[in-house]
This record gives sequence, structure tokens and C-alpha cells, in this order.
Amino acid sequence: MNPTQATLIDLRDAIAARSVSAVEAARAYLDRIEQYNGRLNAYHEVFAERALARAERVDAGEVGGELAGVPIAIKDVLCTEYGQTTCSSRMLAGYRSPFTATAVRRLEDAGAIILGKTVMDEFAMGSSCENSAVGPVLNPWDVTRVPGGSSGGSAAAMAADLCAGAIGTDTGGSIRQPAALCGVVGVKPTYGRISRYGLVAFASSLDQVGPFTHTVADAALLTKVMSGRDPKDSTSAHVDDAQDMADVDQPVDKPRIGIARQYMSDANDPAMNRAVQQALDIYRDAGAEIVDIDLPLTDYGIATYYIVAPAEASSNLARFDGVHYGHRAQQADDLIDLYARSRSEGFGDEVKRRIMLGTYVLSSGYYDAYYNRALKVRRLIKQEFDAAFERCDALLCPTTAGPAFRLGEKADDPLAMYLNDAYTVNANMAGIPGVSLPGGFADHDGHALPLGVQLIGPAFDEARLFRIARLFEKHTDHHTRRPPL
Repeated sequence: MNPTQATLIDLRDAIAARSVSAVEAARAYLDRIEQYNGRLNAYHEVFAERALARAERVDAGEVGGELAGVPIAIKDVLCTEYGQTTCSSRMLAGYRSPFTATAVRRLEDAGAIILGKTVMDEFAMGSSCENSAVGPVLNPWDVTRVPGGSSGGSAAAMAADLCAGAIGTDTGGSIRQPAALCGVVGVKPTYGRISRYGLVAFASSLDQVGPFTHTVADAALLTKVMSGRDPKDSTSAHVDDAQDMADVDQPVDKPRIGIARQYMSDANDPAMNRAVQQALDIYRDAGAEIVDIDLPLTDYGIATYYIVAPAEASSNLARFDGVHYGHRAQQADDLIDLYARSRSEGFGDEVKRRIMLGTYVLSSGYYDAYYNRALKVRRLIKQEFDAAFERCDALLCPTTAGPAFRLGEKADDPLAMYLNDAYTVNANMAGIPGVSLPGGFADHDGHALPLGVQLIGPAFDEARLFRIARLFEKHTDHHTRRPPL
């Protein structure tokens, strides 16, 4: 078998059966990274020697587990004791962490082989992977277009088969949006499902670690492995149901699929609306009940998110001042000047923009008018979802308004860029899980560009959400197509 063309589970099983060795699998992916990464800029750092050494230990029977020998890519926002953790920012250039993130540790405890760190929007702030100190990531389906962000490197690596699975983080859509634009499966679990320990924080009440894969079963396995209570993260949940995620082919008796009229906007690319309608038809033909839902607060999500998230970012990133942490300016007149120069040199424009916005909404005289009001709307959004899930098992909607846009197309229009997350941010505000599935293709300028459809479910109901997602996947072949590299 060609290891780079297998699903994660099939590769895992082949390594266990010794029909392919872990070393062969690791070398196949490393060769492919060497061949294509220069074109895509998906990886910031590759751990070739470490990966091969660990693969040898798998083959020798010294390392085992549910993911034994499976090569995984991780977003460069998760700390590791090996390599660098830079968040694709000059502020953290060359930083080496003294500890490893719990999510990564659990992958390795299960036998996974970490291939390297992937490029991202700086400090996870962006929707295109153009806000990076190490250059933009390119979409494997059309290198003139963005892969989405902020986990664009992980999504591009997954789509181009530069790993068997990839890990990203999702604060307002940063897994699901690039998954949609790159034609892979992307999962944002329930807030608290996976430990955030070792994740460099953007917005602490919104950030969540999750996987990219080619299939729902693969995504469910990675989610399961990373899940669980972590005493090092006070926000991780006391939930012990990860095993329930394992069997995605277990049927759901007449699932109720909700569709909100707010999701079928005329602002969407026509191909996107057709993809959602086709998904509804697939579910209807499979015996699902389609339920009309009204979610009037959908349109308030972006405004609410871009108050709450920058506010938390301005607090979290205050530590990077050139004295406590991060890049230090070489010349400064005094301490205040050192702070100002270090942060000005270390942060990119988008990070500065969000820090200033967050500082403004938290400032005296504006806290109640903006931040406190946004928290009230956030609670209403959560209540609106709770009411919807009394009538349906999952909500179906677009992941994005359309396919990948061109590099630089929205770089000078922050508002247009922020609107890319219109269908993803509310799940983060409510802390509920969402999964983006390959939902079809749009033809633009002779290129077939992927489209993603999204399923959103109740908190800690990933097991049923994965089974509903698998029902759609079984009736399509979108997930089997690969970019024409």
C-alpha cells in the first residue's frame, strides 16, 4: 500500500498488521513533505530525525497504542519540548518550550509520530494564513488562493497528504473554515472536551484543540485520543464518554436535521447554497427529518465575537513585552520605550489591530457599552442554540459563504476578512461542537475548489454528531478527491 494514500485508520491497521512498517510510513510522508512543502509552505519545522527514530521504536514493539506509527502534523501554537513553538510570529522566533501540550502528549502516548509544526496566522489571528511571519500558506487545490486560517498549514498539509492527520485550534472557526476551503474534515470539539494546557492562548474562553482528517472515523479517533479531564487545565471538563465516539457507523434512528433560514443567505456563493441543499436532500433520502429552525442572532455573531475575542487577546498577549516573554528590541530609551518597541517589532499588523480593539472595549467608559453587552449577547446565542437542539439533533449550515478566495484579495479589508467566519463563530461563543465536511466543489476559473458543509450539535454530544456526519459521508465521495498537485 502507499501509506500517503491511506486513511489514518487504515494506515494504523496496516502498521499493526506489519503489512507496512512505521518507518516506511514516516519516510513516505517525509519524502512527500520534501517534494511539496516548498510549494505550499504548510510546515514551519519538520522533525525528520525524531520521527524516524520514533518509527523505529514502533516497529521494534517499544511504542504502541491506538495511533502506533501514525504520522501527525501539529499547529505551531501547541507547545512541545522538542523543536520550536513560534505561533508563526516574530515575537516568539526561536522559542523552545520546556513542556509539551497535553493534547500532543496524549497523541504520543497513543503511539503517534509527530512529523512537524505547521504554519498558521500569527497567534491564531486570521482567516487566510496570510498573517504569518514565515510567509503565507498556499491552497493545494489552487496555489493562487488561500487555504483559510488560522490553522491553514494543518489544513493544507492534510489536503496534500503531507500527514495522516493534523491538529489545529479553533477560536472562531480556525479549524472548520480551512477544512472547508481545503476539502477535508475538520472538528471543533465542545469547549472543555480537550485540554488547552500547552496551547498558547488567543482567547481563553473560546480556544479549542481539534483534528483535521480525510474521514469522519479518523477525526473521531483523534478527538477521542485527545479528550479527557486534565488537572493542569481547570477548564477541561469532567466528562468520561470518549469511548462513545469510536463507532461512527452506529446508526442514528431518524435523526432530526435543523436548517435555519439565516444560513441560506443570498450573500453565499450559489454553489454553496446548492451544496447545503444537496446535503439536506441526502439526509432526507436517508430517513432524516428536516426541521425548520429560526436563529435570529446568527447575524450578531461576528460583532459579538470581535469584541469578546480581542478583549481576551489583549489580556493574554500583554505578557509578551520584551521583558517577561518574547522578542526584545535592541535599542530603547527607557522601559516604556522598550515595551513599545518590542511589541511593535514583534507583533504583525493583524495582532496589533486586535490588541488595540480589545484594549479599547475593556477601557474605562467602554467596558459596559461593548464588552459587558457582548457577554450578554453571547449568553443569548447559547440559549438560542439550546432551544434549537430541543427540536433537532444537529444543525446543518455552510461552513463558509463560498470557496477559497485569492491571495491578497481581502488583505486590505479587515471587515471582509472577518465575515469569512460568519457561520463558525457562534459555535465558539456557545461552546458547542461543530464539524466541517467536504460538501462538494465550485468551479472557479477552471479550478475545482472545495466547499464545506457544517454540522453543529449540542455540548458534549460529539458521539452522535460524528454518526450523523458519517451518514452524510457514506452517501458522497467528496472526501475521496485529492488536489491536483
